Amino acid sequence: MERVENKLQCLCGSRSLTTIFTYNSPPKDEIRFDFSSSGQYKREVLRCDDCGHFISVHNMNDSALYSGDYTNSNYGEEEMMNIFNRIISLDPAESDNTSRVQRVLDYATSHFHESSLNGGYPSILDVGSGLCVFLYSMKKAKWDCTAIDSDPRSIKHAIEVVGVKGVCGNFLALNELGKFNVITFNKVLEHVKSPVEMLTKAGNYLDSNGFIYIEVPDGEAAVKEGSEREEFTIDHPHVYSAASLSLLIYRSGLVLQRIERLREPSSKYTLRAFLTVI
Repeated sequence: MERVENKLQCLCGSRSLTTIFTYNSPPKDEIRFDFSSSGQYKREVLRCDDCGHFISVHNMNDSALYSGDYTNSNYGEEEMMNIFNRIISLDPAESDNTSRVQRVLDYATSHFHESSLNGGYPSILDVGSGLCVFLYSMKKAKWDCTAIDSDPRSIKHAIEVVGVKGVCGNFLALNELGKFNVITFNKVLEHVKSPVEMLTKAGNYLDSNGFIYIEVPDGEAAVKEGSEREEFTIDHPHVYSAASLSLLIYRSGLVLQRIERLREPSSKYTLRAFLTVI
């Protein structure tokens, strides 16, 4: 059997890693992507002995995952509207998004002074907007919303259905986006192999009195329930601990203001954090 090569490093720089889970086939609820559905499936999840961060390693070619395979495998273009409508119709008590929106609104109320916004509503940039359910709700709260996604179908949906501004492209390759009062990464930084680079760049687009909001999977909580947890699926090269999320923020040149741990209505274990440039 082909040996799995570890091409990722822990955010703390430690090379002391312990294999927690080994997969010879996809977990029961893992989405079947094109790259992981053909050929041998061999994957390991490693845990850092120092900061508790988790890394998923394999030898499959996942380079096309966010150029179409992710959208195709998750819902497909024809299903986007059906899934969007189902999510926005959920009872608030059953909706992860409702809790997320309310938390951001509550934090913004305490963070911003009316004078700092010149009497207007905050501008927000959502990186990796997907179905744009989050910005749909933020727009209803009268925020000035911009979506970024690498899939043209997602941005078409954001502009034509949700009615927000949209930018299509790889966030790391985009320039001159302007300044925003709030930047959000809702379940995004687990999907990228270079989260420090992405979060560092976000700081360049944040207004000096603004904040960044992050949600990532909580590996520390999820690992207690075993290898089938959705936090450890193949599309998550990084799964966080409270310590490693704090390190990510520090290495990105940002300042952690608040970190919280929760279990969402969908049963996901989540870490969420608020951060600033100063």
